[in-house]
Amino acid sequence: MNQSRTGTLKVPGATLYYEVRGAGPVLLMIPGGPADAGGFAPIRDILSDRYTVVTYDPRGLSRSPLDGDALDVTVRTFADDAHRLLASFGTGPACVLGDSGGALVGIELAVRHPEQVRALVAHEPPLTRLLEDADEHARFAREVYDTYLAEGTGPAMQKFLASAGLPLDPPEAPGGPTPEMAEAMARMQGNMDYFLGHMWLPLGDYAPDIHRLRTRQIAVAVGEASEGQLAHRAALALAGRLGKRPAVLPGGHSGIGSQPEVFAWRLHEILASTGAPEEGTPF
Repeated sequence: MNQSRTGTLKVPGATLYYEVRGAGPVLLMIPGGPADAGGFAPIRDILSDRYTVVTYDPRGLSRSPLDGDALDVTVRTFADDAHRLLASFGTGPACVLGDSGGALVGIELAVRHPEQVRALVAHEPPLTRLLEDADEHARFAREVYDTYLAEGTGPAMQKFLASAGLPLDPPEAPGGPTPEMAEAMARMQGNMDYFLGHMWLPLGDYAPDIHRLRTRQIAVAVGEASEGQLAHRAALALAGRLGKRPAVLPGGHSGIGSQPEVFAWRLHEILASTGAPEEGTPF
């Protein structure tokens, strides 16, 4: 198994914690929602035989503390952080996987810093503003936020998950969670207040620059088991705007954890078809 190294990077207003494992072209993985670098543990080791896998905790989450008080943070700010992290490696354009809300960050990174993105896979980006019922979803996002303020994280997340068609308990990796994954889940629970209080509304308000995005190396991916769910529908809407056929990844919205081996292999196939170099050893 490839050994990992960890580090921190000072960015305006925060310090980012990151992990690096493997060799080959850089593959930056951007987590979504309240998740952090640990959310990619099921596929990180599999892919590190072919890529230099970089994972990190976004600002304000887990091991990436803020300099001061928590404030609302935009997709653009998250994308600027990813830009600075990639620039710190100085290795040229990278492959990028953005998962769920992290796909929004990957999209904005590709729009604003195309020289850094060799190929992007945007896995089920929740771009509700592209849906026909966007106004309804905007009102619902405010309801979730108001529920959080009035009743706390538990009721707010239950309201969100039920509407999005997501299970309260996502599928586990084969054999159950490893100690590392259990620690990541515990950190994610600790991130809920920041996610709902300062990330939720800005993420829901994001809409990409479709015109510029059409010129980028991007694949929009959906889960084979998530049809009809909110993020799946939003991903299809984005693919339609870009004139692309959506790629399909195994499992549902949480396919990374439920089918890691197949997910990793399919991700590599998509990256290769989108512009990633064919390097490294076979899986």
